[in-house]
Amino acid sequence: MSASGGTKAIVAALVANLAIAASKFVAFLFSGSSSMLAESVHSLADSGNQGLLLLGGKKAQREATPQHPFGYGRERYIYAFLVSIVLFSVGGMFAIYEGYEKIKHPHEIEAWYWPVGVLIFAIIAETFSFRTAIKESNQIRGTLSWKEFVRRAKAPELPVVLLEDLGALVGLILALVGVSLALVTGDGVWDGIGTLCIGVLLIAIAIVLAAETKSLLLGEAAGVDEVRKIEEALVDNNTVTGIIHMRTLHLGPEELLVAAKIAVHHGDTATEIAAAIDAAEDRIRTAVPIARVIYLEPDIYSEAKTGTPS
Repeated sequence: MSASGGTKAIVAALVANLAIAASKFVAFLFSGSSSMLAESVHSLADSGNQGLLLLGGKKAQREATPQHPFGYGRERYIYAFLVSIVLFSVGGMFAIYEGYEKIKHPHEIEAWYWPVGVLIFAIIAETFSFRTAIKESNQIRGTLSWKEFVRRAKAPELPVVLLEDLGALVGLILALVGVSLALVTGDGVWDGIGTLCIGVLLIAIAIVLAAETKSLLLGEAAGVDEVRKIEEALVDNNTVTGIIHMRTLHLGPEELLVAAKIAVHHGDTATEIAAAIDAAEDRIRTAVPIARVIYLEPDIYSEAKTGTPS
């Protein structure tokens, strides 16, 4: 992922959410709409989430230390996982609680033009933020579908912002429907139902984000294309005749570890093998620039040694 592209999408979402949160809270104060209160808390939580993503990106740039020899690239995964927790607890659970209270104790919405006007403004602002996230994602998405992009992306920022913005837009529409029905029918229960729907939506998005970032935290291999390029770069059909087995692991979104046992000829000298390993590492880094940590072990090929590392 382009770090600048991810940062641009995060900043756009942060600016939009801060403005929307303030306007929604003002609308709640004037109208008493629970949908507006839930949405203002949702936007405030989203603003905090964007702050967490920016903080994670900053911390991930620290240099490796003896205690953390592979660096801090996974900080970005940790902070993305925290985003899913905040979205679930602060956004989703609060909205469900507020919706339940409004259904249990409904009251008529006052000064209807405040929530309606703010919702229309918020939809416009969120559309701008969502459009920025889509534009930045399209630069690296390639031929992947949106579902595949969210599931396969090794950099968490853009998928997180995309899902947050999508949830925000759908939530705003639900809030607008709930407020409109409450105004038309004169029954505040509809406002509460809209708030409940917002809560369910946010929890569903939080679960998806948690599942995807959990996978990244556990450690994911390189993508199919990267693995193919590494395999092609490794074998020179001269000294390196084949790959006995290979493992890859993302140390961070833009840093890949490659460990492989490679087949060499029985009669090759240590000098020839060392030179072949150096050349193979150069070819790998040229083919896949994010392959920054490479460990190659020479061995004599046999069927028994393929598969599980030893």
